[in-house]
Amino acid sequence: MNLNPIVLSIPIFFLLIGIELVVERLSHRKLYRLPDAIANLSCGITSQLSGLFLRILAIGVYEILYSNFALFQLEKNWLYWVALFFLVDLAYYWAHRMSHEINLFWGGHVVHHQSEDYNLSVALRQSSFQVVWTFAFNLPLAFIGFDTLDFALMSALNTLYQFWIHTETINKMGFLEYFLNTPSHHRVHHGRDPKYIDKNHAGTLIIWDRMFGTFQEEEEKPTYGITKPINSWNAVWANFSHYAEMGKDLKRITKWSDKIKYLFKKPGWLPEDLGGYRAAPSIDRTTYHKYETPAPVSLNYYVLFQYVLCLVGTALFLFNQSKFLIGEKVFFTVIISIVVVNCGVLFENKTWVRWAEWIRIIVYPVMLIAFTVIYFWPPILFGVALGYLAISATWFYSISRNVKLQPA
Repeated sequence: MNLNPIVLSIPIFFLLIGIELVVERLSHRKLYRLPDAIANLSCGITSQLSGLFLRILAIGVYEILYSNFALFQLEKNWLYWVALFFLVDLAYYWAHRMSHEINLFWGGHVVHHQSEDYNLSVALRQSSFQVVWTFAFNLPLAFIGFDTLDFALMSALNTLYQFWIHTETINKMGFLEYFLNTPSHHRVHHGRDPKYIDKNHAGTLIIWDRMFGTFQEEEEKPTYGITKPINSWNAVWANFSHYAEMGKDLKRITKWSDKIKYLFKKPGWLPEDLGGYRAAPSIDRTTYHKYETPAPVSLNYYVLFQYVLCLVGTALFLFNQSKFLIGEKVFFTVIISIVVVNCGVLFENKTWVRWAEWIRIIVYPVMLIAFTVIYFWPPILFGVALGYLAISATWFYSISRNVKLQPA
């Protein structure tokens, strides 16, 4: 499979996000915040970029096991596809559940839960490393004899299904609530309220949660996010923040046996000599406030301009990634990651990002000009590079004069 079905669906994702934005406007509800939405999309970008390297490993292991150790040669009839659908969904349930119940695995999944909003952009907020901890849950299907490409397709469809359930614009859906994962069920899953934590792990079918005791009905509106908010719009830091916290805890734990337990126990676990398990705190809705970083309108438009260019460039790269060598993929991954980090941290008003953005504004057009000369790209790109440099430098200089930045 040369192209990920998730990548092919990108235009549909943005179309549906656009429709939700229209609904937001017409209903006078506050569903989106620009910094949060950009952080969500940025995590989606970094996830797709890392997936160019890590997802190949996961599918590669599956293919090795299927080609050499499959126990059965299955006929591809309707029963084959029905069985594959249910087994992929069941494997997803257990991989997802363990991602919440094992501290090490939670570090690879926490990114998806960091947003304090709940909208379709949150569906795209994915971890760059989750596949490292969860791909093994699918390997039994290779032993049973389900073809690698069939598995990859069904797994992608399972993921695509979950996009539309990340919304507050759809209420409960009648009899469908009994067997399908719906927006109502998944809102519970994203709640940080103690009664909602670690509930409703389903992918497509909610029956697994009902069967295995992790189902929770949506009652009062959830408070979204994680118990210790990340308080940052930095997409790269979002992927490493939990592991940084784990590193601090591991330094405090003295026994090696407790260090091992800490990795595989539930998030929040500590040995008794350090206070024991830290349960999720209750939410005081009268004092709770989402993480906010007020920014002038000019900065919003500047970041949005840079981000739209980044999205276009990223989409072109992902649609054509099979044409690039591994070194070229690494190079483009790095330069795209720098853009998404800067776009997020600019909202945080950190001093270092001012210099990082100036360097990027100058270096990127220079690189485009160099590539135009070296690879005989269309000469018009030379003018595009100079135009981008002039617009971005003038615009950012104006913003820098009027925005007071904070220390890192």
